[in-house]
Amino acid sequence: MTAKVAIVAGAGGALGHAVTATLAGRGLTVVGVDRNEGKMRELPGDVRREVVDPADPAAVTPVIDRIAGQVGPPDVLVNTIGLFVLGDALSATPDDLRLMIDVNLGPALWLTQAVAPHMQRHGSGAIVHVAARPGLEPTAGMAAYSVSKAALVHLTRTLDLELRPQGIRVNAVAPQLIATPANRAAFPPEALAQAVSPESVADVIAFLVSDAAATISGAIVPAYGA
Repeated sequence: MTAKVAIVAGAGGALGHAVTATLAGRGLTVVGVDRNEGKMRELPGDVRREVVDPADPAAVTPVIDRIAGQVGPPDVLVNTIGLFVLGDALSATPDDLRLMIDVNLGPALWLTQAVAPHMQRHGSGAIVHVAARPGLEPTAGMAAYSVSKAALVHLTRTLDLELRPQGIRVNAVAPQLIATPANRAAFPPEALAQAVSPESVADVIAFLVSDAAATISGAIVPAYGA
């Protein structure tokens, strides 16, 4: 894995930080991408940082192309971007649904569109998106979020069908709840009892982008905790 270039989107978040550190620790050349420059300050010192909003389709491709030209063509894309809002189906607003789709689905598509041409040129690549258990199993009280993550699951499987023949593997990992500072502040202790650490999810992602997972594509890997 030593010579591979990995782009981690959402690198300023708790999971993105863990993935960035894990991949860098395993010898990849990692570029962190986030819309918030300040949140990337604590990334490992040898990680390049690029500031861009991955939800902006017009902004993503120029940044990915610059990374490819200056660092090297991306071999790996990990998309950790996500946002959560509570609310049942009957109370969901147009703004709620639009926000969930724009954040939880849009960046996965725009980032994949940006990296795919580079991966296609050398006939290989590994992409991992971060889905969620409610995207696989409908959950009451989080309608807009569940729908957006279900769309991400379907997109992942569609991308697998379209890109696998070109040597590009596309998978997703699906946590139930990650023990991030934001989630610890938002959820009661009993809900956090089975939350998984960002580092443990990062380990699953590191496996999925490694050569050891060369036969795995189109998988939605559960990371539900004990």
